[in-house]
Amino acid sequence: MTKPLILQRNVLALTSAQAFGAAGPPIVISLGGLVGQVLAPYKALTTLPVSLYTIGLALATIPVSRGIGRFGRRPVYLLGAFLAIFAGITAAYGILAGSFAVFCIGTVMAGLNGACVQTYRFAAVDSVPVSHRASAISLVMTGGLVAAIIGPQAVIWTRDLLPGFTFAGSFLTQSVFAVLSLVAILPLHSPPAATKTASGGRPLMEIARNPKFVPAVVTGMVTYGTMGFLMTAAPIAMTGCGHTVGEAALGIQWHVLSMFAPSLITGLLISKFGETPIALTGLALIVLSAVMAMVGTSLVAFWICLVLLGIGWNFGFVGATSMVAGCCDPIERPRVQGLNDFLVFGTTASGSLLAGSFMGTDWGWSTIAWTAAALAAATGIGLSCVMYRSRIADPASA
Repeated sequence: MTKPLILQRNVLALTSAQAFGAAGPPIVISLGGLVGQVLAPYKALTTLPVSLYTIGLALATIPVSRGIGRFGRRPVYLLGAFLAIFAGITAAYGILAGSFAVFCIGTVMAGLNGACVQTYRFAAVDSVPVSHRASAISLVMTGGLVAAIIGPQAVIWTRDLLPGFTFAGSFLTQSVFAVLSLVAILPLHSPPAATKTASGGRPLMEIARNPKFVPAVVTGMVTYGTMGFLMTAAPIAMTGCGHTVGEAALGIQWHVLSMFAPSLITGLLISKFGETPIALTGLALIVLSAVMAMVGTSLVAFWICLVLLGIGWNFGFVGATSMVAGCCDPIERPRVQGLNDFLVFGTTASGSLLAGSFMGTDWGWSTIAWTAAALAAATGIGLSCVMYRSRIADPASA
């Protein structure tokens, strides 16, 4: 098979795997807190299942990157899909048994595969020429459009599939999605650079001295962290304000759609305007999302907040991802993406845990909104200063 055909097959396989692999997290995110309200022994632990998903993701990032560097992407991704299959079954059993601990084990396992899914965008970078890097990232992430539809809809259609055990059927559906993602990964051909040893390339500290690296990582951390902060709390806040579980699930669906739909044009926008301006636009939209959360608790206010949050995440995260990828050579990417994702999802996990604590108070939702707005605004100001200094130092790059 010629190289162009292999590369096309890789991007198609990654896009399909993204569609099904990313369909599971919306189930965990929209239902984890609601199941926690029933099973958790203490109110402060309500969002722990969602937090543990993110913690599992964060903990797996470095092992996944090392595994990719040693064995290639395909074997690691297949292992992740198998873990996701068992994750859904375990979470469903936790609901059936009324065991909060077992349910949490299931969400942690789902997070382990989430670390694999998050690297699909870097696998796309390895599969195309440098000039198509941003477009490849965006194309793979459009697979999330399918995930945004089937994930939340699975919550609505299957939440009462097993009478007397609300939401157990939804987590079994999560396993079905994992099976489909496994099938999608089978045709993947690991590019030669992905199979080299993880020790190749420059030391991480040398890569980190690139003036774009730290701002890119911080932007990714804040973009994903504030998004997870607001998104984890939103279903609990919505049901607490009198909205139904179905309305909360639809809110998450619109959020996930808005996370991935812009990917159709994000690559083009980055090619035209640059990575940093697009990342700054994303941070500004996250600030607007948080402001909308402060405005009111009507259904429309929640939905607008979640849509703005999704678009802001897309611009901020795709921009930051492209910046990180531009700081290293292909042989260095597994280690760099492992460090980047560990920091990003470690921050997201912390935000998710804090969200649970805040939502146990009367002022929780507004406090979460204010905190997200402040973090996104501060990061945007810092990134603007970095961009300005870069243009002063190198006018040709403007």
